[in-house]
Amino acid sequence: MGINRGMPLVIIGAGGFGREVKWLVERINQRDMEQTGHTKFNLIGFLDDGIKPGTYIAGLPVLGGIEWLEEQETELNLVCAVGAAKVREKIIRRIEGFKAYDQFSFPVICDPSVLFDNDLCLGRGCIICAGTILTVNVQIGEFSIINLACTIGHDAVLEPFVTLYPGVNLSGCVTVGKRTELGTGSCVIQGISIEENVIVGAGAVVIRELPKGCTAVGSPARPIKFG
Repeated sequence: MGINRGMPLVIIGAGGFGREVKWLVERINQRDMEQTGHTKFNLIGFLDDGIKPGTYIAGLPVLGGIEWLEEQETELNLVCAVGAAKVREKIIRRIEGFKAYDQFSFPVICDPSVLFDNDLCLGRGCIICAGTILTVNVQIGEFSIINLACTIGHDAVLEPFVTLYPGVNLSGCVTVGKRTELGTGSCVIQGISIEENVIVGAGAVVIRELPKGCTAVGSPARPIKFG
């Protein structure tokens, strides 16, 4: 009897994070194989506009650029492994305009090591990486990325297309606006709101609200530029 190879999955983005997502999917498949005898996903390959089709990355072929999806006639699962929040949103909006869009699904990709409460609310297309802890009543909008070893406290709300880089710590009741990126090792204290399109630098400590479109660095974090 053959192995059930699961749902066909294509990774968008063949850079470093794309390879990490491949590893994450392999971890999911390993867990499911041990528990059920079946794998959840069948990894097909990468899509990347900047790499020649037919190139192999981490053992998987680059199938083509994003336009490759226009020619597909079968159902596919897609995961967008592009860390930059604004670029990730542009890619998804581009795909939404394809004639084949109704054939595509965007599953949540969540590492087996992640700890979370049953009331967690996750939008489609989210990626949650190894070592992360999500406590109670957490809401994460679609196509957000929570990288390695992050913690998110009670009643936190992340709007769509947020990126948390490795080791980010959000305390309870924090709100993070659309397309905001929090740099490696940054932290946000209880009850703070960060508006949309904000960049928080690595290691920053956010102790007061940050306005729309700013870049903030330091401890305590202060805006240093806008736009």
